[in-house]
Amino acid sequence: MSAAEYLRITGLHAFYGESHILHGVDLDVRRGECVSLLGRNGAGRTTTLRAILGLIGRRTGSVMFNGRELIGLPPHRIARLGVGYCPEERGIYASLSCEENLLLPPRVAGGGLTLEAIYDLFPNLHERRRSQGTRLSGGEQQMLAVARILRTGARLLLLDEVSEGLAPVIVTKLAEVIRTLRASDYTVVLVEQNFRFAAPLADRMVVIERGRVAAVIAQHELDSKRDFLQEVLGV
Repeated sequence: MSAAEYLRITGLHAFYGESHILHGVDLDVRRGECVSLLGRNGAGRTTTLRAILGLIGRRTGSVMFNGRELIGLPPHRIARLGVGYCPEERGIYASLSCEENLLLPPRVAGGGLTLEAIYDLFPNLHERRRSQGTRLSGGEQQMLAVARILRTGARLLLLDEVSEGLAPVIVTKLAEVIRTLRASDYTVVLVEQNFRFAAPLADRMVVIERGRVAAVIAQHELDSKRDFLQEVLGV
């Protein structure tokens, strides 16, 4: 891997039981980049994130993260290398307070954000820190799901549909947070259905179709690729 290359996926195949979902995905992400995986539902975007972490029945090929091969490692070992995953379902513990949810995941590496730094990023969470998970709004729960992995020390953030179903003011806040994290040398792989949210954030957009990479589009190529994106994404 080159010095700047942080994540390199080569010939990645993934299976749920007998179902063959990914068919040889190739993808590279440089340190400090934001790369967005775009595609229709069922294209294989979430499966790509889960396959990076080993949260899938079977995977073959190569997933190199910061010089380490991840294929063959269990998910907890991968997480301890500095990979954080924010799933679409959020996974907020209803019986715990906002702050207890934040403190629950273990630190897996040095450099995780302190509670004070997290509350600076997400003032809403500070205001609601004593509220139970069930009493948080959908937007607050999404902020909490993202914030929770920042304490762990993870530097590669896998974010799955973080803008889905949220009010515009919350979506704007999440975009601001992602920009702030990138400025602090975090690396982000973003699965998004919301093209208007993802496009301004991403250095490159990777279009996934039927478990394969159909196109890689750099930020400066967006205008010239509008017709293609309209055809494959309906944007």
